Amino acid sequence: MRVNQSSFLRLILHGNFQQLGRYNKPYGSPFSPQFSTIGTKLEKVWHKGPPRSILLGNLDRALKEHQVDEAWETYKDFKRLYGFPDQFLMANLITEMSYSSNSKCLRNACDLVVSISKEKSVLLKAEMMTKLLLSLARAQISVSASRILRLMLEKRSLPSLDVLRVVFLHLVKTDIGTYLASNILCEICDCFHMLNDNKSSQIELTKPDAAIFNLVLDACTRFGSSLKGQQIMELMPRLGVAADAHTVVIISHIHERNGTRDELKKFKDHIDLVPVSLLGHYQQFYDCLLSLHLKFNDINAASALLLDMSGYRDLNPLQRGHLEQQKNCTVSIGSDNIKMGLKLQFLPQKLHKDCVYKVESKQELLMYKNGKFILSNKGLAKLIIGYKRLERINELSKLLIRIQNMLCSKENNSSCCDIVDACIHLGWLEIAHDILEDLESEKYLTRESSYSSLLTAYYNKKMFKEAEALERHIKRDGTLVNSSDDSTCKSYLAESIVQSMKEEDKLVSHLFHEYNSSIYFFTKAKMIEDALKTYRKMHQMKIQPTASTFFHMVSGYSSLGMYREITVLWGDIKRNLENRNSSMNNRDLYELLLLNFIRGGYFERVMEVIGFMMEKRMYLDKWHYKTEFLKFHRDLYRKLTASEALNEAQSRRIDYVQAFRKLVGII
Repeated sequence: MRVNQSSFLRLILHGNFQQLGRYNKPYGSPFSPQFSTIGTKLEKVWHKGPPRSILLGNLDRALKEHQVDEAWETYKDFKRLYGFPDQFLMANLITEMSYSSNSKCLRNACDLVVSISKEKSVLLKAEMMTKLLLSLARAQISVSASRILRLMLEKRSLPSLDVLRVVFLHLVKTDIGTYLASNILCEICDCFHMLNDNKSSQIELTKPDAAIFNLVLDACTRFGSSLKGQQIMELMPRLGVAADAHTVVIISHIHERNGTRDELKKFKDHIDLVPVSLLGHYQQFYDCLLSLHLKFNDINAASALLLDMSGYRDLNPLQRGHLEQQKNCTVSIGSDNIKMGLKLQFLPQKLHKDCVYKVESKQELLMYKNGKFILSNKGLAKLIIGYKRLERINELSKLLIRIQNMLCSKENNSSCCDIVDACIHLGWLEIAHDILEDLESEKYLTRESSYSSLLTAYYNKKMFKEAEALERHIKRDGTLVNSSDDSTCKSYLAESIVQSMKEEDKLVSHLFHEYNSSIYFFTKAKMIEDALKTYRKMHQMKIQPTASTFFHMVSGYSSLGMYREITVLWGDIKRNLENRNSSMNNRDLYELLLLNFIRGGYFERVMEVIGFMMEKRMYLDKWHYKTEFLKFHRDLYRKLTASEALNEAQSRRIDYVQAFRKLVGII
């Protein structure tokens, strides 16, 4: 095998004498005996590795030629022999690796930055870390991206707001990324509080804005972390970030999923006053509020909401002009108590057109068309079920007639007629008959097919008395029907009613929502004894608690520093797990327990919760747990071993603490 002179010299410079030996050595070539003698001498000189200057030159050349793999290998050789190169070369190396599309290369760059931060953090500059952070985030390497962002937070050197938005935008595209983004946002807020407490500190930190909160909150709803979303939402007033129109729509879904109806109702009066041009944007807010009214079996509130929405356009121009002058407002979160409650500033008319976050249009119970709110089939189905459950179906037709009067005309009465047809289809013939009579009494035009279908259904069920009465009524009013048609038309509304009834069987009862709402209120108001009484009453009434129930209770105890009481709740949670209560498999709840057990110093419980999380294959944010530990127990059993313990209990505790230290990487 032959090799050219430049390749030969490169092998010499790297001290790669074994590879040199594999080449043929023809007479007169660079591999002749005299050259072999030189190689032997060089090998003796370089038996510990190539000289520092040679490796630095090779590293510089590889970087200039954008040979990232070669530069990485050269760096590793240099680091092993001489430590870190100078700041300029390190910055170039990290920058070149940041531009790579290779995920392994990007991860190596992250590991390099982490090692530098531990050994020689002065080499790290904000610009190079920002480039790497963006590359990792765009490549969806969420764990590594979060490590870099946290290192920047430790150095109190976060990227600019625009960059921070982009990073969070990419992080929240995945479940784990959302989980990490949520915790990092909490850590940033904690950092701001620490800086505010330290009046002498002159450090300015990039403050997350509403757009970043919107990204994280929306991701929490998409990935089923609505309880975590509740915590994130409460950070906004603590950090002094004002909510915009997007925020309110997102937190509407959080409140709807958590069943915190009273919290959502606080926004209604303000949203009712927004300009007509913004009504469509708030369709999802009204959708969630209507859903909560129905979950609470509060048919009166649901009806009142529908009437309010229908009558919205009745305001005259003078009233509308006055109301549109309102620019912002304040909404309490949790307790209304001035000392304990949080106040969220809300800008109901603020919409960022160029924002990285875009609200997805979700239509569940309501639709917004041509400036009007209209009940969807699903919304109408749930409303019918609610009225039927309370045996107040006659009020339903009156409600729909009132809405029809506000929105349209007596000639276009499709909703009422659809209900009649659906009731006939489902065999609720008396209900269908009652609605027809209500429509007639209000002089509404009805479909002839509805009378025909009802008459046919009466005969099919052998309800001859009712059929004859209906026939007499039809003849008296001059309505022509063909009673020979023995089938009803296909009813999409009927299908929605059947589907909603099936879903309702799987849902918890409205009593659960009422008790859970009470527990939430009491814990936020720090009325923990009242919360505990409500929790016990749920047990007495055999109403099964869910993750949200325990989440509210743990949050209440945590706010008062009652960590021992949380260990008792943990026992209840484990019993629910043993009874195969699937709602307990909630990462938000597990993490809340874990953090509180760390704060309280219950490390046997800490490792127990971690064991449950690992069993359920939940991702562990070890950095977050490590930070919490160092905040409260930095020197706990750092040097003491189990053999030096005073008693068996202390020995076991030392073992659990050491196991936790090892898990999260505390040396």
